[in-house]
Amino acid sequence: MKLLPMNVGPLNPTVPDLLIGFVLFLLCFWMMAGVLLPRIKRTLEQREALTTGRSREAEAILSEAAEVRARYEAELAGARHDAARIRQQAKEEGAAAIAAARAEGNRERDEILAAGTAQIAAARVAAEAELRPYAEELAAELAGRILGEPLPTPAGR
Repeated sequence: MKLLPMNVGPLNPTVPDLLIGFVLFLLCFWMMAGVLLPRIKRTLEQREALTTGRSREAEAILSEAAEVRARYEAELAGARHDAARIRQQAKEEGAAAIAAARAEGNRERDEILAAGTAQIAAARVAAEAELRPYAEELAAELAGRILGEPLPTPAGR
């Protein structure tokens, strides 16, 4: 079998050129397959691992944030409950203070009324004692006017 020369014009390769090209092709293929492609693959795997690790870190941070938020909301609910209890207690204490002040005011009013009533009664007795002698005299004079004749005035004046 005889190789027929190919006639491709000025690009007509010779056998040594073909052999050199084939050897260089194998060398480049070996470099790509044996050296560069494993490095590229390793780099891609590392990037994937970092990305996955970052995703796991992000998920861990999110779950921790959710726990912190749940604790915060629980503490906030407890604080609201305490505030409501304190408000209710203050309202009850205020109502008790108002009731005590009202009772004290009623007691003082009753004391003032009793003192005023006693003072009025004493003044009435004093005024009655002072005006009694004049009342008999005035009654006799008035009766005399009504009857048209003078009546004797009571003795003592």
